[in-house]
Amino acid sequence: MSGSRLQAKSLVHGVAQGEVLFSSVPLSLWGGVDPYTSEVIDRHHPLSGEHLAGKVLVIPCGRGSCSGSAVIMELLLNGKAPAALVFAEDEEILTLGALVAQEIFQVSIPVVSVAEEGFGRFANARTVRITGTLVEIDGGGDEQPVDASLAAVGVVQLSASDRAMLDGQSGKACQVAMQIILQMARIQGASELIDVTQAHIDGCIYTGPASLRFARQLCEWGARVVVPTSLNSVSVDQRRWRSQGVRSELGEPASALADAYVNMGCRPTFTCAPYLLDTAPSLGEQIVWAESNAVVYANSVLGARTMKYPDYLDICIALTGRAPLSGCHIDKNRQAAVVIEVPQLADFDESLYPLLGYHVGLIAGQRIPLVMGLDGHSVTADDLKGFGAAFATTSAAPMFHIAGVTPEAQSLAALEGLARPLEVVKIRLEDLYRSWQELNTADDRQVDIISLGNPHFSLDEFKRLAQLCAGQRKHPQVSIMVTSGRTVFEQAEAAGAIDVLTAFGVEFITDTCWCMIEKPLLKPNARSLMTNSGKYAHYGPGISGLGIHYAGLATCAETARTGLAPAAAPAWIRP
Repeated sequence: MSGSRLQAKSLVHGVAQGEVLFSSVPLSLWGGVDPYTSEVIDRHHPLSGEHLAGKVLVIPCGRGSCSGSAVIMELLLNGKAPAALVFAEDEEILTLGALVAQEIFQVSIPVVSVAEEGFGRFANARTVRITGTLVEIDGGGDEQPVDASLAAVGVVQLSASDRAMLDGQSGKACQVAMQIILQMARIQGASELIDVTQAHIDGCIYTGPASLRFARQLCEWGARVVVPTSLNSVSVDQRRWRSQGVRSELGEPASALADAYVNMGCRPTFTCAPYLLDTAPSLGEQIVWAESNAVVYANSVLGARTMKYPDYLDICIALTGRAPLSGCHIDKNRQAAVVIEVPQLADFDESLYPLLGYHVGLIAGQRIPLVMGLDGHSVTADDLKGFGAAFATTSAAPMFHIAGVTPEAQSLAALEGLARPLEVVKIRLEDLYRSWQELNTADDRQVDIISLGNPHFSLDEFKRLAQLCAGQRKHPQVSIMVTSGRTVFEQAEAAGAIDVLTAFGVEFITDTCWCMIEKPLLKPNARSLMTNSGKYAHYGPGISGLGIHYAGLATCAETARTGLAPAAAPAWIRP
């Protein structure tokens, strides 16, 4: 095979070479890659079982969790990082991890984008060498011209207060934060910064020693947030991890990481569903939120304005109150890019919405979708929560629109005025059934664990589950566990739902989420788990090693009572 050369856009400058690890499918590093070994643990991904260490990872873009930046930083600091990252287009989450590692710890890898045409050249490549903007495939060859889309971006305009922070007048933490923000602004093509009213921090999840080193360094530099800031779920139940038997090797640093962010002035909310708090933003409000499901909900359901902010960029913006004016902060970037039509459905249960979000995300990729065909149904806030979390798992897009449901959903009539008509994708019932089969990986009907609360349970979900379980008792072989934020748990206690669920045999975990739960909270001899979360049904096999049953909340409650999953998929989805 003859080699070739092409010019790339350098997102993080550097020199590297290595064997190519290529996939045309985007990858979420958090939940999809083990940060200690570099193994791809997303069992639904074509690269499952491969190791990234020392390879040049070539993927269209990242997807899923905002914590991918944290995983890159962990891999860099423990010597398991890829040699370089190559994307089809500019990618922010994974790039940010490399930028922060470079800025704080003086270790990094080159990151480049090569545009869609250049990306196809890597499909059969064996080796790659990267030198700044020059990419040599299989030894090189004729150099390709620079694509206009890869040209350098302009200068970011700064206010007097921005310059003061950049000069260090507000302290070292603010200075470094502003440096990182400006690097990302240049990658995003932003020409100015804007004020934000609030922040939600995802970087408080303990991904390994690097995440704690980063937070402690900011604390040593005197970091203090300047806007109201909430914290995402952390890696352990802060108040109960010792009594729960969590190993100290995780509990102590995870708890210390949470404390570090509280010391910076963040509220100890510890929830992945900040939209359930009384501080939820309003329509049009400019905010900085991380955590993929929270971002998607804020943009899509609340109509607030936020990018899908990577871990560590979130706290940088909270320290300065300033964010790049780009992406979903701008009205024109919130428009739909693909129309997805849902088939006619009848007599479906609550498992529809996470399943549909999962499938729509696969179709949409990086495009913001407009979903048609649900306006005749009563779609609840919890339906949208489940839809959005699953959508954010399989898509890289920061939001969705549902016609007749979400506040900024465009009508087809409005879309007809666009220069080019949008692609219309029609989902068939058999398509949804295939996604159902993908999420259901368990090989028998026995269920050992019921996993609920990914994202965190709402008050309405607590009440609904209490109605389903009232006056009954779970099967002795089954553990049923619900994760939630502290605030909602207290509301559920006041409403009497916790007493009912305790009598049924439910266990409650606050502060952390299912994507961080491990043994001993997971039964040591468990083989399978049932969840109503499309997000956890996707990540669960790689995170827990268990077979997964996916079902609606009512089916989860019934299975907790019997110990057996249904013998077949619900009638409404069977072709």
